[in-house]
Amino acid sequence: MAVTVRMDVKEVLQHFKQLEDPRSSVNRLHPLDSVVVIAIMAVLAGANGPTAIAKWANIKSEVLLKLLDLPHGIPQKDVFRRVLMTLKPDAFQACFTMWLTALRAAAADATGVERPTLAIDGKTLRRSHDRRRNLGALHCVSVWASEFGLTLAQVATAEKSNEITAIPTLLSLIDIHGAIITIDAMGTQTAIAEKIIEGGGDYLLALKGNQGTLHDATIDYVHEQTKTDFRGIGARRWDTVEKKHGRIERRTYIQMPAPKSLPGFNNWKGLLSIGIAFLLCIRDGKETSEVRYFISSLPVKVKQFAHAVRSHWGIENSCHWCLDVTYREDESRIRDEHLRENFAWLNRLTLSLLKQHPEKDSVAMKRRACGWNDDYLLQVLTGTSR
Repeated sequence: MAVTVRMDVKEVLQHFKQLEDPRSSVNRLHPLDSVVVIAIMAVLAGANGPTAIAKWANIKSEVLLKLLDLPHGIPQKDVFRRVLMTLKPDAFQACFTMWLTALRAAAADATGVERPTLAIDGKTLRRSHDRRRNLGALHCVSVWASEFGLTLAQVATAEKSNEITAIPTLLSLIDIHGAIITIDAMGTQTAIAEKIIEGGGDYLLALKGNQGTLHDATIDYVHEQTKTDFRGIGARRWDTVEKKHGRIERRTYIQMPAPKSLPGFNNWKGLLSIGIAFLLCIRDGKETSEVRYFISSLPVKVKQFAHAVRSHWGIENSCHWCLDVTYREDESRIRDEHLRENFAWLNRLTLSLLKQHPEKDSVAMKRRACGWNDDYLLQVLTGTSR
């Protein structure tokens, strides 16, 4: 996917011109926008904290002094740390809104995807806790545009159980009109479904035991329909087989109209269908299986349903996996409350930028290339290519 949002470094700097500088005006030597852009470039090149950002900036001083307004030379570690500790995360994220909106529009044009799948899920930075300060590990709930490889927004919470309150805030930060919103079972709440419908989107919500009677009633209804092989209820089925990485994966998707007899049917605004995703995996002669159940405001179009289910897994495979394996985010020991949240956003922004570059290399290889080659780094930062 080649996405074209061409900018130069001056245009990148413009995103941060309105950002309020949290530093004291006394001895403020380095422009805030230059400090932030250096941080973005350094993270693209592999930096994982203020010390690494400063080290990279000193090594690349000749290039940075030509590109950016740095009247007093390259900032030191304490400057990067102070800025990222004191910037308000909400204000910091807001600076990227227009940038990400442009990337999303360009990705839609490049892929031809008219109804993107926006997957919402949480991720805990497991080593970011500080027992001495009674600071729990940071848990971020984010929106991942699966077909585009973009993190559109994130909200930090104290713990996983707060996802329910974070999701409505997250939905208010992005344009969901025409999108399909997919959420795991924790976010399967009537108020969240209503907010998605009112925003002009559709929902695909997973069902598990925490939905109690609705989950059990859905399983019972599906089981009853298997006796007649789903005849006479308008159900549709889609089967796929994939062979990769030494395993065979057989998937069966079945979607059908939601029966009005489901408990609380009228409480779910826009509810039209229920669906099943069945996975059978064969590896080294051993079989494993998994069944998932969903409720949705989507009409019965089983290929669309199947695509949305698979796209939701993209937030785990293409986003969270990269953050853990390539960015080593789970190992981060950044413990300051604002610093760790701002750095989590830098990781997600830079991952999005790397995903937009048209070369087919892995994210890890692209990140290395950003560290090796200044021209390549500027291509990723500004959305240009050879």
